[in-house]
Amino acid sequence: MGATRPTATYALIAVNVVIFVITLAQAGGLSANLLRSRIFADGVLFGPLVGNGEYWRILTSGFLHYSLIHVGLNMLTLYILGRDLEMAIGTRRFLGVYLTALFGGSAAVLIFSPFAATAGASGAIYGVMGGLLVAVIKAKLPPGQIIGLIVINIVISLTIPNISLWAHLGGLAFGAAATAGVLLLPQRIGRRDAASASLVGWLSIGILVLVALLICVARAATL
Repeated sequence: MGATRPTATYALIAVNVVIFVITLAQAGGLSANLLRSRIFADGVLFGPLVGNGEYWRILTSGFLHYSLIHVGLNMLTLYILGRDLEMAIGTRRFLGVYLTALFGGSAAVLIFSPFAATAGASGAIYGVMGGLLVAVIKAKLPPGQIIGLIVINIVISLTIPNISLWAHLGGLAFGAAATAGVLLLPQRIGRRDAASASLVGWLSIGILVLVALLICVARAATL
């Protein structure tokens, strides 16, 4: 069942903005290096530090941003796309998809780009894009617009320096898979009643989160 209001989307935007303001204050303003912020330095995703046991960075990096443009573009995109997906699948399942995509993005970064200091909500937001694609397919609507949006954003990730392509691709894959587990898998395996469908969806999200975390832990052990 869908949500009546996209409260989780608004809450995520608020949390990201508040954390960005705090990191700015700690760093000393917009022109300062945000790594001077204790919260930022302790939360950014950096493979060797995760390898030293700082596993919280897998999560906290998804709520940190390097600049006003960085947080502004991410929150605008989340505002536009997050509301649609949350209204389609419901608040709790939307949060499950969002966090699954965040962990999936972190896992991809640790595999393919562990020595880059990575931060931002874009991995989770790409997961929202992937989730919307699944929702559009489920509703039997033309998917061309959302596919075009995904392609354009991947091209941007490939062409503009200092953008984490791997966080985006990992988030996209895990977000789409989580939404497919919620919307498509129950019918595919014959679980059509609401209770069974909900159970299958949450099991799908739980398994994907576990896979992402296991990848992160296994990769961190090699760094």
